[in-house]
Amino acid sequence: MTTVTTAHKNAVGTAHTRVEGRDKVTGAARYAGEVPFADLAHGWLVLSTVARGRIREIDTAPVLGLPGVLAVLDHRNAPRVETDYAGLMGSKPDPTCAVFQHDRVPHLGWPVALVVAETSEQAREAAEALVVHYEQEPHDVDFTGEHPDAYALDGHMPAVAEKGDLDAELAASAVVLDAEYTTPEEHHNPMEPHAATARWEDGRLEVVDSNQGATWVVGELASLFSLDPASVRVRSEHVGGGFGSKGVRAHQVAAVMAATVLQRPVRVVLTRRQMFSLAGYRSPTVQRVRLGADAEGRLRALEHRSVSLTSTVHEFVEPSAGVARVMYDADAHHTANRVVRLDVPTPTWMRAPGEAPGSFALEAALDELAEKCGIDPIELRLRNEPDKGPVSGLPFAGRDLPACFREGARRFGWADRDPRPGLRRDGRWLLGTGTAAASFHAGAMPSTATVTAHPDGTFTVRIAAADIGTGARTALTLIAADALRVPPERVRVRIGDSDFGPAMIAGGSMGTRSWAWAVTAAADELRDRLALGTGVPAEGITVRSDTTAAIGALAPAERHSFGAQFAEVAVDVTTGEVRVRRMLGIFAAGRIVNPLTARGQFEGGMVWGISMALHEEAIRDRATGGHVGADLAGYHVATHADVPDIEADWIEDADPRDPVGIKGIGEIGIVGAAAAIANAVWHATGVRHRSLPIRPDRVILAGGPSA
Repeated sequence: MTTVTTAHKNAVGTAHTRVEGRDKVTGAARYAGEVPFADLAHGWLVLSTVARGRIREIDTAPVLGLPGVLAVLDHRNAPRVETDYAGLMGSKPDPTCAVFQHDRVPHLGWPVALVVAETSEQAREAAEALVVHYEQEPHDVDFTGEHPDAYALDGHMPAVAEKGDLDAELAASAVVLDAEYTTPEEHHNPMEPHAATARWEDGRLEVVDSNQGATWVVGELASLFSLDPASVRVRSEHVGGGFGSKGVRAHQVAAVMAATVLQRPVRVVLTRRQMFSLAGYRSPTVQRVRLGADAEGRLRALEHRSVSLTSTVHEFVEPSAGVARVMYDADAHHTANRVVRLDVPTPTWMRAPGEAPGSFALEAALDELAEKCGIDPIELRLRNEPDKGPVSGLPFAGRDLPACFREGARRFGWADRDPRPGLRRDGRWLLGTGTAAASFHAGAMPSTATVTAHPDGTFTVRIAAADIGTGARTALTLIAADALRVPPERVRVRIGDSDFGPAMIAGGSMGTRSWAWAVTAAADELRDRLALGTGVPAEGITVRSDTTAAIGALAPAERHSFGAQFAEVAVDVTTGEVRVRRMLGIFAAGRIVNPLTARGQFEGGMVWGISMALHEEAIRDRATGGHVGADLAGYHVATHADVPDIEADWIEDADPRDPVGIKGIGEIGIVGAAAAIANAVWHATGVRHRSLPIRPDRVILAGGPSA
């Protein structure tokens, strides 16, 4: 007879090493490109070498005669797919993933063919030998921001939000700031490349993939190929990073096409260079911020306008102005997100979409306003704390930003800061400190989960969650253990399989919260059944939950995680080098399930903020329409040497409306981090940098106190 332990010490809130950690470090954990299949063939994508035009001819005959080559798929012979549907995100799919459907080329790096061979090496050799002839057309990849053809575009929020008379409030303001900020094109570059293997077995399509949501991929593949979703299974057990890029891409669709044609398993893996054109990216932005305040620094007017780019084949907006709708109120509050269509690949979600670049502009502008007003930057922000959603008017479901600033200021030593810029030195280095606020939406989406009790006293949780390196598998183990009132060692969590039922993707900082809701509901019901029963039969007892009704019943509110970022930098104005000496982030992000992996999430986001502020910048060649240095040699990211002292911590902030108290932590770590660094550079040098990254040449050209 199995009984549930009644005296139980909570697992949630205690540091716990990853339950799959040993498998990962020993190589037992297999990623999508490593899972073995019998009779496996390999596909290699061929990408366009022109930025705009039409395919005139593809010379496949010589390639088909090469050793090991099995097939070449292109627009003349590939299976047809359906694109007139709305997917999980509520919009039609990006045609980039609907490969080989026509002869048009809308950007450099567009998939024009797939070469399939017995080995990966043979497929690559043949793909590189394939000759494609084009009718080339003029292209435009030049993003300047304020473009006459820019237009407002709704994304996951309305494009425009307005209240009050902006011009009147600006005119009546004692202090006015009007500044433009720019951020460059940035790329996800997860450690594990995108990879998928497709095969048909007994009339059912199976795809082993690296993705951020098996439910998402099933839905898209079923719609594209006009299949019953029940006849598609997607497995994604281990994922080496995603950051928003691992949705449905060209390689999965190409693999399914090839497997359908050849009736054998086919694997397609993207190269690092291919990822720069096929995996999405963060659009560059040009943002204008106008602030008007009274003599005490209280905002009368706030305008935040952002322009980003999108492709000519699919609309995507980087909603950078949206962050202002949450952070600060004003009598006149105007925000707008617009896009320009160019001959480039389609951007996509990238860690903290909108908030990451938007917080740079807004929080840098707040720092400039504080200087103009002669008010401490933290005090200025506290004076403009709203008591409800500035645009929505909804109540906040917890807003502990002031507590984050107070705790962060105490630990960072903010009170000892001389506000005057350009005064502190350490040899050849000018020193400065800066701060910025952070926020990110805390949502939940319906999910399903099953929990099974076994006769030996153990439990198995099944949910189609995705652990993209966040530690979600471990967090769900702790959550299930507490819900079942047993030690974590008695719980096994299985994830990443669409056969486990629909579940939210790992995205929008909503994954763990959404999954925890479903796991807790199933575990609670199972525990009640066990308490009423006499034992567990040999086949076990399984309970399934669906949280659609519970989540739908949540009262409307502004639900966000918040945080305060602090940075100290050293600037050598002779060489232009900027070094981050230390960073501190204090967050109010709900109940922290696993402090060990949570700290890694916060710090990882902050490191990415360093990378964003000082290093990352993808440059497009106007002549070719492609990137200059589409690899990790030409695209610079922060390394260990760039991060000497970084600390993340949190305050108590459990959400009472959530069964576990979770809000979400995956993305807030990057929000505001770049602004804190930019503000620190100003404090060090007395010079404002409104364009990222703050490169050495920009520091030198901007000048500052003499060395």
